[in-house]
Order: sequence, then C-alpha cells, then structure tokens
Amino acid sequence: MRTTSPFRLAAMLACLAAVLAAGRYSPIGDYVQAVKNERSASIAFDEFGASDQRQLEEWIRTEASKLREPPVDAVIDRVWKAIPGYNGREVDIGATIAQAKAMGLKPGGNPQDFPWVFREVAPAVQLDELEPAPVYRGNPNKPMVGLMINVAWGDEYLPSILNTLRDEKTKATFFFDGSWLSKHLETAKGIVKEGHEASNHAYTHPKMSALGEARQRSEIARTEALLKDRLGVKNKWFAPPSGDYNGLTVRVASELGLRTVLWTLDTIDWKSPPPDSVVAKVAARAEPGTLILMHPTATTEQALKGIIRAVRAKGLEPGTVSDTLSSARAERRKP
Repeated sequence: MRTTSPFRLAAMLACLAAVLAAGRYSPIGDYVQAVKNERSASIAFDEFGASDQRQLEEWIRTEASKLREPPVDAVIDRVWKAIPGYNGREVDIGATIAQAKAMGLKPGGNPQDFPWVFREVAPAVQLDELEPAPVYRGNPNKPMVGLMINVAWGDEYLPSILNTLRDEKTKATFFFDGSWLSKHLETAKGIVKEGHEASNHAYTHPKMSALGEARQRSEIARTEALLKDRLGVKNKWFAPPSGDYNGLTVRVASELGLRTVLWTLDTIDWKSPPPDSVVAKVAARAEPGTLILMHPTATTEQALKGIIRAVRAKGLEPGTVSDTLSSARAERRKP
C-alpha cells in the first residue's frame, strides 16, 4: 500500500485551508454568501406573510360575524297597516380581505376603524309582496323622513318651496290632483325636471269613500294617465284626498298598480298655523320612517327650511316617499 508522507499531507491541508478562506472572503465568497442570505430572507418573509395573512383572515371573519345586521321583513301591523321592510347588512369577506391586503393592514386594533366592505341583505318579504293595505309610515329602522306635498289648488307658493328644496339639496314627493295638473302641466314638468317625485292625488279631490267602484277607478286612472302620458312618470303611490278612503279605494288603487299612502305627521298647514309652531311640531315628533304631510301654503313656504333642518338635527335625512319607503339602507346623519 502506498502512503502519503507527512510533508505531502501538510501541504494538502494548507491548500484546502486556502481554498476555504478564499470561498469565505473573496469576491466569489461574497456572492455565494449574498445568495444564501437572500434566500434565507426570502424564506423568512414568505413564512411571516403567510402566517400574517391567515391571522388577518381569521380576525376579519371573527369580527364580521359581530357586525352582521339581519334584514327586517315587511309586515301588516294592527295599527300602522303596511310597514315596509328594511335591508340588513353583512361584511363582504372577500372584498374586505382584498382591501385590507392592498392597504397593508394587519389584524387587531379597533374594529370600528377598520375599512369594512359591506353588502346589503334584502328581507324575505318586501312591501309589494304584502296584501293591499295603506301605508302610514316607513320602517322605524330607516333614518329617513318622507316629505309629502299634496297639490290641489294654487301655485303661488310653489316657486319659493322649490327654491328651498333646491337650496337644502332635498327632494320631495308632490301628489298632484288631476284637475290641477291638467291646468299646470308646465309647472309640474319643472318640478319633475328638478328630480322630485310626482304621484297621484285623484282627479277632482273627492271624498273617495263616498264613491262607487267605477267612479273611484276613474278618479285614480285619469290622473295616472296624465302622470304617465304628459309627465313621463312611472308612479307607484296614491294619496287619497283628505286622507279619506275605504277598502274599495285600497283595492282599486292596487288593481291600477298603486299602493295607498297616507301620513304619519300632519302639519295642518291649510289652517295657517304659525310657521314656528309647525317647525316645533316636526322637531318634537319626527322619527325614522315618519311621513310629513304638507301643502303649497304660506305656512309651508315659511316653515319648510326649518322643517328640513329640524329633521336633520335629529340625525334623519328628508327625502321622497319612494326613498323613505324602500327597503334600501340609509346612513344615520350626523346632527
């Protein structure tokens, strides 16, 4: 067997040490070490990111279950008759996670400050699925108030009323008497053009409950034809003159595609009360879902701005009857 001399072995060991040293301290060694460090850092980042992502998703799902608000079905109430439903809401988990990742957020902190993405959940029963019944108010969960303006005489106060609605960036529902509408079509067109809602108030302002079926049908249908053919309106509401109706009225209106609507709060402005008293009345009694009845009178002309601001001071938003009675959610206004 051939053996290696001690001198030769020492030389080999010295060479090996030199190679190792070169690998550690030479430019080549620096490159090798950099690659190793980068790979190590990448692995550590990936492991942290995946863990953090799992924690974020778990936290979002846990908190989301606490934020869900169930929808409220439309019902027939013994006192208030037909009450519309109200959409619930739930967190859109996928959209919230995607948004949180895009913003580089991590789990924890105050859930109220988190950028949740919500989606609405419709009730199982909607207003139009209920049997024919009048509506006196919106859903008490919806922070809106409906402005109803019944128009059957005069137009001298309408320009000022419209100016106030425009200045306050508020929409209302105007219920037109057909005989008035036929004589003031241009005024009505201007009202619709400004984004207000136009609805049906019969044709000759009769006492509906005193009429037979044929006459009731004619009163509603004639005005509805004007709304559709002359104003281009697709209407869904009928407000009986003086709030007078019977079961036949409700049925006939329903057969014509309309739901009978009345009011929650009457300003009685046709008796010319002081405008300040009307504003005080609204401030005291307006609640979520309240429908406020007015007419184009001097009292309403002077009180309307105060009415709108009194409603908003209670965290409610004034608007049309359709907006107030829809199941769509509305955010409570900051007073």
